[in-house]
Amino acid sequence: MSRYAALVIVLIPGIMAVMGIKWMRDTLFGVLQFPFPYLWLQFIAGLLSFLAGLTFVGGFIFYRDRKRNKVQLKYRKK
Repeated sequence: MSRYAALVIVLIPGIMAVMGIKWMRDTLFGVLQFPFPYLWLQFIAGLLSFLAGLTFVGGFIFYRDRKRNKVQLKYRKK
């Protein structure tokens, strides 16, 4: 059961990061999506969404690896 919970916890920010990439790509091609009135706003929202999702997924993986002592010595708990 906990594996499914962890999967859901990682999937939601992962989907958020994918949507951020899509919004940035659409901005480069000049396609304006519904909730955004301007292309520059769509790009900024996409960039922030991508960075937030990537940071969360990266932090989740780092926390898991740190707990199992699979990181370099300088990142291990003291």
